[in-house]
Amino acid sequence: MGWKETAEPVLTRMPTVVRPEGHVPFKRKLMWTAGILVLYFFLTNVAPVGLLEADAQDDLFGQFRTILAGEHGSLMQVGIGPIVTASIVLQLLGGANLLGLDTNDPRDQVLYQGLQKLLVIVMTALTALPMVFAGEFLPAQPQLQLGGLVLGPTEVKALVFFQIFIGGILILYMDEVVSKWGIGSGVGLFIIASVSQMLVAGFLSLSPDGFFYSWYMIVTGQTEIGSLVAGDGLYQLLVDEGMIIALLTTLLIFGIVVYAESVRVEIPLSHSRVKGARGRFPVKLIYASVLPMILVRALQANIQFLGQILNSQLGESMPDWLGVYGPQGQPVSGFFYYTAPIYSPEDWMWWTGAVTQEAWMVMIRVSVDLTFMVIGGAIFAIFWVETTNMGPEATARQIQNSGMQIPGFRQNVGVVEKVMERYIPQVTVIGGALVGLLAVWANMLGTIGAVGGTGLLLAVSITYKLYEEIAEEQMMEMHPMMRQMFGRE
Repeated sequence: MGWKETAEPVLTRMPTVVRPEGHVPFKRKLMWTAGILVLYFFLTNVAPVGLLEADAQDDLFGQFRTILAGEHGSLMQVGIGPIVTASIVLQLLGGANLLGLDTNDPRDQVLYQGLQKLLVIVMTALTALPMVFAGEFLPAQPQLQLGGLVLGPTEVKALVFFQIFIGGILILYMDEVVSKWGIGSGVGLFIIASVSQMLVAGFLSLSPDGFFYSWYMIVTGQTEIGSLVAGDGLYQLLVDEGMIIALLTTLLIFGIVVYAESVRVEIPLSHSRVKGARGRFPVKLIYASVLPMILVRALQANIQFLGQILNSQLGESMPDWLGVYGPQGQPVSGFFYYTAPIYSPEDWMWWTGAVTQEAWMVMIRVSVDLTFMVIGGAIFAIFWVETTNMGPEATARQIQNSGMQIPGFRQNVGVVEKVMERYIPQVTVIGGALVGLLAVWANMLGTIGAVGGTGLLLAVSITYKLYEEIAEEQMMEMHPMMRQMFGRE
């Protein structure tokens, strides 16, 4: 008996959101999407019962919050991290063909979805446990009275863990509701919500971190920026208080992503039975989208998460080559320092005095981050294309099943696949590496609201794709016959 037969009774009984039996009207999809979005914002503002003030806590994920779409000190503490980690594990196992699952087989599809949910539940527990019980990352109250019941320290921590765990499970099923009943995906929707919130706050905040407030203080003379030629006045104007580079980087990322989404190779298609019916199959420059970047950054987040846990448990007894942590809980040397992503200009501009490390240490860290993102982006883009049925073979089969063919070629799956192999693998690697390069570049120059280059790339690209999906849904709504043609009915 194989593992599939053994696990089938459990995996097939995992709770799931029922798919709609027929076509879901566009307005109803919008209502489901908006409802889940409101629920997400509500849950990010609900603190677990028994938790101390979030301001006094160290956030393990820190700058990764923009891509993990969670809120520190709330029920959404773990964000989409467990979902992404489970996807990484399944992609690696599937890429090595260790699962033995055929996603074209309905039975194996159910097993795959059940296995993914089970992994997400396990990862949610493994992520929340050290946050609550290890160190002071989520300090609970020493004592809590609920009615006539008095809970001790251990019971309060268990209660906090249970609430965060439930919040992680809610994200899983909220994502499934959006995917089946709404528009786009829940993961993408939550990333857009998280990044947009930070971006708007970065522009409009009445604190020194706010762009418009900073320039109000500069224009009114309440902030002295010193000389614009000598000293650090130019640095303050461009990077620190003026945030001009951050503004330009933010605008450039918007423009580059929208332009890259429009760059494509269009393969002509014609219908084999309907004369005059023609179309094009677009192979975009960012063919695998920027979603594989979530997997790369999540892998880096898990490495840093491990370092934080080891530091909290071992303290000064941790080997120096592994990592030395400063007073603020950030690595200052060792393996965990070199593998930490570049978050902002202050992490690498050693000549400004903001960095205490030597120049060669900073350059090694920049090189590791750049290599990790470029190579990791290309590798995970390949995995993403293969596991989401976007590869040459799956695409050729979809074109064949739709009755389309490439003019001048025989109507054969193998022939279409060979044509697709000329473009898809190369574009996938180039697009994945390009997105990784853009993410590191944006992080090094900084962005408004400190959303990070990866978070901004994700938000812009997901928003663009969401716009395309909304346009497609509206077209399907206006022309019901097209739903039958594309199998949407």
